[in-house]
Order: sequence, then structure tokens, then C-alpha cells
Amino acid sequence: MSMQDALTELRRLALKHADGARRDTAIPRLSISQAGATTQATPGVYEPRICLILQGATCILIGDQAVHYDEASYFVSTIDVPASGAVYYPGAGSDFLSITLKFDPSVISDVLISMGENAPGIPTQPSCGFGIAPVTPDLLDAWLRLLRLTEMPDDIVVVAPLIEREIIYRLLLGPRGCTLRQIATGGSRLFQVRKAIGWIRDNFAEPFQIEDLAARAGMSASAFHRHFKAITAMSPVQYQKQLRLHVARRKLIADGGDVAHVAFSVGYESATQFSREYARMFGASPAKDGVRLRRLEVEAAVVRQSFVGEAPHPPAATLSP
Repeated sequence: MSMQDALTELRRLALKHADGARRDTAIPRLSISQAGATTQATPGVYEPRICLILQGATCILIGDQAVHYDEASYFVSTIDVPASGAVYYPGAGSDFLSITLKFDPSVISDVLISMGENAPGIPTQPSCGFGIAPVTPDLLDAWLRLLRLTEMPDDIVVVAPLIEREIIYRLLLGPRGCTLRQIATGGSRLFQVRKAIGWIRDNFAEPFQIEDLAARAGMSASAFHRHFKAITAMSPVQYQKQLRLHVARRKLIADGGDVAHVAFSVGYESATQFSREYARMFGASPAKDGVRLRRLEVEAAVVRQSFVGEAPHPPAATLSP
């Protein structure tokens, strides 16, 4: 089967099981996203994942970097990173479509062990924890066989893990293989920095000293700051600030709390500073943005109802990219 034929069938399967937004499938950690028009940048925290676009294109803003990709390439993130993603409408009568598989470090470790000497080496220099690479026929074929399992639910529990291993294997052999390996390799710079990232995510409202984070990562303060910036495209302070603002936005969507309360709950000491940085990042004040987002959530619930025949859900507690 040619790559174009495989892509055509992937689109058919994705459209059949999409619901007009983002939907988790019966296959563990696999989701389908659909958008009917160009969207503004939508913020969220990207977990370690691979994303394959089936139709359209997207731009992801991470720190000071903009990553553009379409059907010819795939996006890989090996860290939890605050980001904003905007999708581009592919043309009249076509929806944006993508499929995403979140990484399981234990699966990556198992595949690495099986690869033995053929496993990619660990980079000696710090490398970015995200990026794109060209789609290959073998990788696209594995994706197609995985998505076909949505039509064969009884086969998922046995067959899906085998295909997931193949996808990981293909990725490890590709241009992002060295970076992907670091998710499961103790002692790598990415592995060390991820310890600090995990602490920031769990304690985003707490102040920190660079020296303390560096100690958690087992590095000197200067080396930690350099590697953190190389891997995440932002400094530790910038990372925490973006994470706080993303969490604050979810809180505004979920419960519509007053701005000052939300600001203090995510670690800000000044509601004025919070509102200023929020507006700079999201293009509107917290109050106005919260009202707009809650309205969009209600509209999305109505769309879901038309697809699945269920009562509209209350506003979601999370905003996924």
C-alpha cells in the first residue's frame, strides 16, 4: 500500500471515530483530534507523546520556538511542556485531523532492551526535548494497523501493545530516536531534567531556588540552567510561569472563580501582576477569557450531544491541546 493510500484510510478511520473535538479511543493512550476551521493558539501542557497529522497543518509555540508540521512529518515531545497549538484549515470541505499516542516509558525501556546493540546512543550534548521528523512508509503502516483496531475492539488488548512496540521501534530508529531513548534511560541529561520538571509540575505554586532544582537533577546550577533551556526552550522560571498560567486558565474554565482567588491559588502574590501576565500570554484579561472559554465549552458540549445523543456535560476541568 502506498503512503497516500495509507493516509487516505487513516483519515477515513479517524473521521469515523472522531466526535468533532478531541476523543480518547478504546486503545490505551491513543486519541483523535478534529477541527473544522482554523483555530487560535490553544494553550495546554503537552505530555510526552507522538502526534501524526492526517489532514491540515499545525503550529506549536513552545518557549521561544515555533514548530510547524503537517502530513509529511510527525511531532515528538519527550517532556511535559507548556505550549500553545494552532491548527490550520486544509480547505473547503475538509477537517483538520490528527492522532496522538502518549508515551509509556516502560514500553520504551522494553523495546530498547530488545534492540540491544541496535539501540540509538545517548546524545553527549543536551538536545531539545521536542521536534519533528519525516513520516516513513513503515511508520505510517504501523499507525494504520493500530487505528484499524478501533474496528476490532476484541483484538485491542492483545494486538495493540504489539503495534505500539513497533511504533516505538520505528521512532527509535528515526531522527528523534536518541532523544526518545532518554525518556527511559537513567543518567541522561533529559532524564535528569525531567526530575526537576516533575517537581515544578507537582509544586507549581511554590517558589524555588535554581540551586535546589539543580540538586534534584544532580547537576551544578549553571549546567542545570543550560540543559533545562536546551531541552525545554525556556528557563526554569519561564517554565513555572507558563505552567501557572495554564493551570489558572483551567481553573477559570472549570469553576469560574474570581480572578484574585485563582491568582493566589497558582502562586501569584499580586492579582494585578497575574492579570497582566495572563493577558500578555492569552490575549485577553482573565475575566473576559474565562467567560469566553466557558461559553465555548458549552457549545462543544452541544456538539458532542449531537454526535452521541447524550446530555451536555458541564464545562470540562481541563483544556487539552
